[in-house]
Formats: sequence, C-alpha cells, structure tokens
Amino acid sequence: MKRDIFHAIADPTRRAIILLVSIQSMTPNTIAENFEISRQAVSKHLKVLSECDAITQEQKGREVYYKLNHNKMKEIADFIEPFRKMWDDKFNSLENLMKNHKQI
Repeated sequence: MKRDIFHAIADPTRRAIILLVSIQSMTPNTIAENFEISRQAVSKHLKVLSECDAITQEQKGREVYYKLNHNKMKEIADFIEPFRKMWDDKFNSLENLMKNHKQI
C-alpha cells in the first residue's frame, strides 16, 4: 500500500529516523540503537517510511542500509513554502509596525 509522505512525518519517531538517515545511511540495528523502543517497533516505522518513499533501501553485502529520499523531502518543502512566505510577510509587517511605534 502506498502512503502519503505526510503520513511519514506525522509521527515523532519517524521524524527522528528521517533526521538520522539524512546524515548517513544506516542499518536497521543502528537506527534502533537510537531509540528506547523495540527493534520490531523500529521496523514498523521503517516500513511506513519506505511505503511513503521517504527512505530507500540499499543492499550492501548481507546488510540493508536505509537512506533519505531527498526528492520526497522536497515535496514537503514545496507544500510548506507558501505558508512560510505568508508567515514571513506577517512577521515583517509586525516588525515594521513595531519600528513605527517606537518612533512615535
């Protein structure tokens, strides 16, 4: 079943896994060492992240390594960008209002 990328980032553990594999490719055991949850729970999170295409698997010998799919992260950034611009504009307006208020 294909899942939406926003399903992947909805969970704090999955967001933490995304941060880990954004730095370097990691095996499931290496990822699991960073959490106080079972290896099976980490595997379920990895499955969801894989189904969302947030991470990809690469076989190296007998080990499987997970790495970040940067294209999917761009999908999130593209969605958020209009909101970022809106908030930047609002904060700039507030800053200008405060500067004008200080001058009075």
